[in-house]
Amino acid sequence: MRPIRQLVWGICLLSAIAAAADDTPVVPTQDQIENSVDRGVAFLLGSQNSNGSWGSAHQTKGLNIYAPVPGAHDAFRAAVTAMGVTALIESGRVESNPAAETALEKAEAYLKEHLPLVRRATGDAIYNVWTHGYGIQALVRMHERAIAAGDQEMADRIKTLIDQQVDMLGRYESVDGGWGYYDFRAQTRRPSSSSISFTTATMLVAFHEAEARVPGVEVPDGMVDRAIKALNRQRKSDNSYLYGEYLKARPMYGINRPGGSLGRSQACNIALRFWGDQTVTDDVLEEWLVRLGDRNGWLSIGRKRPIPHESWFQVAGYFYYYGHYYAALCIQDLPPEKRPPHQKMLAGVLLGLQEKDGSWWDFPFYSYHQPYGTAFAVMALSRCR
Repeated sequence: MRPIRQLVWGICLLSAIAAAADDTPVVPTQDQIENSVDRGVAFLLGSQNSNGSWGSAHQTKGLNIYAPVPGAHDAFRAAVTAMGVTALIESGRVESNPAAETALEKAEAYLKEHLPLVRRATGDAIYNVWTHGYGIQALVRMHERAIAAGDQEMADRIKTLIDQQVDMLGRYESVDGGWGYYDFRAQTRRPSSSSISFTTATMLVAFHEAEARVPGVEVPDGMVDRAIKALNRQRKSDNSYLYGEYLKARPMYGINRPGGSLGRSQACNIALRFWGDQTVTDDVLEEWLVRLGDRNGWLSIGRKRPIPHESWFQVAGYFYYYGHYYAALCIQDLPPEKRPPHQKMLAGVLLGLQEKDGSWWDFPFYSYHQPYGTAFAVMALSRCR
């Protein structure tokens, strides 16, 4: 049996090497980046639903993400649509492409109608927190467009929607501070769920954008303070972060090590920095950007695997483009002279992974995966120009 076992291990090793070879980053030019963005936008335009949204409950597989109907899919669809709105705006194509402008208008109309209606699906499935977080980011940009167009009435309406989404996150805040997306404990009105590091970071980033860019938006100080404390309780000395606070007694569990945190540290670092944490220095951001580039293969091994957390360090595929988007935010927050090498790394990785149809995706997730992966990639590339 030993030779057979060795043969199997050898085949697995060669497969991993071949997969890594396919992921070799390209050396991007600005023209290539713009062409890649064009292809990504074209995919979003071609895959948009007739009602202006993106994604659906179709394309199931043998093992599907737990998604109680209809609430889970209402949340997924609205969240992915919000990401599509942000991506179209940040791509810079709306002003020059009438089809992109039409798609954006339809998506904005969908959000205005559906965002206020999204709630938790069941006592244990709180996917709506993602909707509120990414909804806020989309609304911030929609507000800026309304102001630029001189439409104060629309700007006021959008500002009211932002306030409502902030209020919803207040309702679904964990009893410990921060946010999780499951409550497998008591399923209480205010979730008894453990705070999840990257979920909490996502909300803090959205709150920062709302307060910084939309006059009059005020996120409750107590909610922000509790979220920061929850995130810091999950922060390790090397700036890796626990997956969730429920794992605080297992800090060296694979998913909590640097390799497991590779797709989370970018979001958590920039969230704390946005809210004034001076220990998240330029050096910290750059260290984790270098790690992302040098160890990208480890994160990429989980990409496109159908079972969450089946890869090394319990990495799930859906961390891949999420991590690269927040890496782009880290790059953007560095001084201009420090950005180029990291922009080159990030763009090189993303250009090398774009699909033939112009999309990006990292985890088979009903039919939401291509729109959200493409949105993340377009948003990231817009910061590599």
